[in-house]
Amino acid sequence: MKYLVTGATGAFGGLTLDKLKTLVPVSDIHILARSEEKAAPLAEAGYTVHIADYLDKASLKAAFTGIDRLLLVSSAPGTRQEEHQNAIDAAKEAGVSFITYTSFANADQSSADLATDHRYTEKAIKASGIPFTILRNNWYLENELPLVGAALNSGKLLYTAENGKAGWALRREYAEAAAIVLAGEKTFPEILELSGKPVDYATLTKALAEATGKEIAPLETNDEAFVKNLTDNQLPEPVADFFLAIQGDIKNGVLDVQSDDFEKVLGKPLTPLVDAFKELLQ
Repeated sequence: MKYLVTGATGAFGGLTLDKLKTLVPVSDIHILARSEEKAAPLAEAGYTVHIADYLDKASLKAAFTGIDRLLLVSSAPGTRQEEHQNAIDAAKEAGVSFITYTSFANADQSSADLATDHRYTEKAIKASGIPFTILRNNWYLENELPLVGAALNSGKLLYTAENGKAGWALRREYAEAAAIVLAGEKTFPEILELSGKPVDYATLTKALAEATGKEIAPLETNDEAFVKNLTDNQLPEPVADFFLAIQGDIKNGVLDVQSDDFEKVLGKPLTPLVDAFKELLQ
């Protein structure tokens, strides 16, 4: 059995490999990268490296030939729909027998702009006829680090999401789930909603305060103050605006997903938020 991980030089891909190599032989693990230079450490570690570009379907087909099980890690926004379609088409032409894909919470019905490309990709995978499992990832706790950094400086965690909740968990845990599904030792449903227990920012702030031993209070604020809080802490304004948009999504319940799929895949409870913050901030 041959396995391939796309986006392997990125943070998620690297964490996936860390888990996957404990489940299957490294000699059976292939990785896709755009740069030989970035992939060099992985080649030295024993992984089989394929250099390809998502916009070059022929290079993808060559990389996927001989691969049994494929993890398609979603690429960056922009030309993502075309890139994902090329990867799916190449996988079908190459004879890949299983695809798992990192999607977004409730992608088929979500109102979030972020869900659009994922919804397209899910449909394309289903239309391909290749057996699949979709990993609908909720939200990385790491995504809150800009807010956390500002809170550690000011003693207040600013948010605009009101009582909205998200199913935060560590990126590492999402990657571990992806590796377990890719390894194929167990059979999973076609759709997995991977979400931590949904909590609001008041609860998140309480966990942060406990993890750091500092007095940090949640502070609901307006859009302008939220963005200023981030830009004052060296975050570029376009990035701060993106975080503001996510606040709106959380306010609207986009990430409020009740599911025990995550723990079923991992076979254990998720890391409690206090411990997760300690892991991130150590």
